[in-house]
Amino acid sequence: MPFRYRLQKVLDFRIKKKEEQLQEVLKAKNEVDRIQGLIDANNREIAGVIQTMRSTKDFRMMDAYDKYLKHLYEKGDELEIQKQDAIKILEEEKLKLVEREKEVKVLEKHKEKAKEAYIAEEKAAENKQLSEVAVQKYFRQTKEKKEEEGED
Repeated sequence: MPFRYRLQKVLDFRIKKKEEQLQEVLKAKNEVDRIQGLIDANNREIAGVIQTMRSTKDFRMMDAYDKYLKHLYEKGDELEIQKQDAIKILEEEKLKLVEREKEVKVLEKHKEKAKEAYIAEEKAAENKQLSEVAVQKYFRQTKEKKEEEGED
């Protein structure tokens, strides 16, 4: 009879949960990358405005440039806060993933031990059968020897 792990459904469920958590980690990482892209775009916008401001000779526009730069810097600060929050969420999701992986590893290790015990039990049963066969063969041979000696 082949080995059948009695907690296979639980193991499959935990593997499924681990894969779902991995997807959550990937979503959180993508969110961090998206926010970082927005920060980079904002920084490029700031650099472009500063460059335009330096190349413009119209001093009447300086106030508008200053207000726009102030807005961009505030937007950058908000994006940094969002990025920190997203990183915090990513770290939490990673910790959950580590827990899921531990749960799976525990059951996989239990499964391996159960399989080893099953194999040992099967070998013991096989050795017992072989031993019984050997004992029967020995008794039959001794009986035949006694019968041969009795005929002589």
